[in-house]
Amino acid sequence: MDSASLITRLAGFFDTQIAAPAWLVGGAVRDALLGRELQDVDIAVAGDAHPVGRAVADFVGGTAVPLPEWNIVRVALPGAGENNRPFLIDISGHAGSIEDDLRSRDFTVDAMGVPLRCWDSDERFDAIVDPLNGRADLARRVLRAGGDDVFAADPGRMLRAVRLAQQVGLRMEPDTARLIRRNAHLLTQVSPERVRDEFMTILAGDGARPQLEVLDRLDLLCRVVPELEATRDCQQPRSHHYWDVWGHLLHCVEYAEEVTAGHRNNAIYTMAPWTAKGDAYFSEIIGDGHTRRTVLKLAALLHDIAKPQTRDADADGRVRFLGHSEEGAEVVQRRLSCLRMSRRITDLVSAMVLHHLRPSQLRHGSDMPSARAIFRYYRDVGDAAVDTLYLAMADVLAARGPELSPERWGNYAKMIAAVLEAGAEQPGNRNDNPPLINGHDLMDALDLPPGPRIGSLLERLREAEAVGEISSREDAMKLAARLVNEGEQS
Repeated sequence: MDSASLITRLAGFFDTQIAAPAWLVGGAVRDALLGRELQDVDIAVAGDAHPVGRAVADFVGGTAVPLPEWNIVRVALPGAGENNRPFLIDISGHAGSIEDDLRSRDFTVDAMGVPLRCWDSDERFDAIVDPLNGRADLARRVLRAGGDDVFAADPGRMLRAVRLAQQVGLRMEPDTARLIRRNAHLLTQVSPERVRDEFMTILAGDGARPQLEVLDRLDLLCRVVPELEATRDCQQPRSHHYWDVWGHLLHCVEYAEEVTAGHRNNAIYTMAPWTAKGDAYFSEIIGDGHTRRTVLKLAALLHDIAKPQTRDADADGRVRFLGHSEEGAEVVQRRLSCLRMSRRITDLVSAMVLHHLRPSQLRHGSDMPSARAIFRYYRDVGDAAVDTLYLAMADVLAARGPELSPERWGNYAKMIAAVLEAGAEQPGNRNDNPPLINGHDLMDALDLPPGPRIGSLLERLREAEAVGEISSREDAMKLAARLVNEGEQS
């Protein structure tokens, strides 16, 4: 059932079962005025929201989650669609009039209400109650705070302001921006889960780099990721474009978005390897409701996070960042744990940061990487292997910037494409092929005891199969026997 039909059902339910005035408020009214598909639904009622919320949950077959601090009951319906996101119905109670309730809301464009019984009427927009002139702001595409205290009352609204402006296409009104900067220090009062969800939703949208710059101008970005502050004015080696580490990280987010957006007319992006499988891969939901594409952008933002503390210059003035990948992976683990990120996302980003230099180290000179190097890359990087290849492309683009020649970029993209193709084809990297022999085979045929030696032999055999040294059970057993004999002789 679509959201419009659901609202029609709810209107009938309130009219016959609740017999009390109910108002459709907030984003649903805003989106209806814009002709956008309705997302979640907010309904305002007089008095206590809890009995009404439980009745609505029973009616629609959802789960009622009371939020007593706000006199709200959130009704969650099972997820559907590509991201399997649950559909939310918020039932909020108010003590005064509907006008008083709307004046207390965060932004003027969300401070409009329509009587629920008028939803299916041709005159529904004529019945809008709009005490803060939100309709006029919406027409001008302006995001304006509903009052001077909205962010102090709920500091989480500051991140929501950036996210809402991005999603709806609104320009933040200058006084609202000043209010956010004045209250930015209050962001520490917001639950990590809410900060995480708002920040990741901002990162998920198109044009993530400009949105990160907006967060920075509002003094919010380094309150979400404090470790970023030290990257300002941290200068890079001469091999990089003129961006410092801060600028490099923001541009890497931009390029991570571009190389996973499919081929476009820009020659730079059409050189990047891309297939329908790649689109499906980066559209996969892997944790907290977010895709691999969004998580890749997060890794791009954090991949050089430890460069400031590892920066050193030798006697010749050459700048180096020894160990920044390893230390950066540890920083990622700590920061994403603080943000209550899922274990899978935390480990995936940490792995990408740890291994982000590996793809560029796979080949020597102009030679393509060997089958053995590719096998070991996939073996070591695991679930993050494909993602790290795309992070490496974004890193190269952000390192050289406009100085990167099409020829050099084309050669690099061709190398990445070869690694992607070879990795998919190597027998040792495919999950659909059983191993040629297993540990019991080795113990029985070679009279070996169980232990770490069996695992080492199996790993060596998988590598040999991947690089084409063996292709049958007989080949595998002969190689295993030779390796055991060589080991005993040494």
